[in-house]
Amino acid sequence: MQPTLPFDATLCRARLSGERNPTDSPDARLPPPRRGRLGEPRRRSTDPPASGGGNASPYEFVRHRKARRYIIRVAENGTVRVTVPRWGSKREAEAFAERERAWIEKQQRRVKAERERERGTEPAERPLTADAQRALRERAKKELPPRLLELAEQHGLGVSRVSVRNQRWRWGSCNRNGHICLNWRLVTMPDWVRDYVMLHELMHLERMDHSPRFWKLVKEACPEYQDARRWLRHASRV
Repeated sequence: MQPTLPFDATLCRARLSGERNPTDSPDARLPPPRRGRLGEPRRRSTDPPASGGGNASPYEFVRHRKARRYIIRVAENGTVRVTVPRWGSKREAEAFAERERAWIEKQQRRVKAERERERGTEPAERPLTADAQRALRERAKKELPPRLLELAEQHGLGVSRVSVRNQRWRWGSCNRNGHICLNWRLVTMPDWVRDYVMLHELMHLERMDHSPRFWKLVKEACPEYQDARRWLRHASRV
């Protein structure tokens, strides 16, 4: 499936302005669910996916059937979303988030600063010299594939091949064999827009269409995907 610019039907937004992943230190993801925290046999949790009770939690809990571990994401608006794997519990997810509070606050400060920098600016593409473009394409080849594979692993998806190309009319594409192509220009975009494009293509590994079911998958992976779609539509017009 190869979506076309301006991605009005193909983009999903994973606004992972901040996301705890294995490259961060300390590691913010729990190990695979072989056993409980203290060695108890794994058990299926009946905890609800969202907070409740007397005191409102500062976190949003979302259970994802394909998640392999707890994952923390800080959205552009500062909202903290904790993905709970199928085997996990809300209690452990909240304890995990509390342990990573310092990292969360750091990410919230970062996304706030980014919002302030972008306020009043337009995502226009600046003319590039041949040398600058060559350098960006080399950077894209180094940075985009590892990030795509990282997102795929977080969502329990397998990718057979990743290519970085000079696509003029697409930000990305995915075929039935699991081969994903990415536009090198993604490396020039804000991280949350780049991740949106990647997650959109990854969701095509589940459904090779743009049906309501596909967009439901998109929303689960990228709750604020509409903002990235608007960003890309605007970028394609300037």
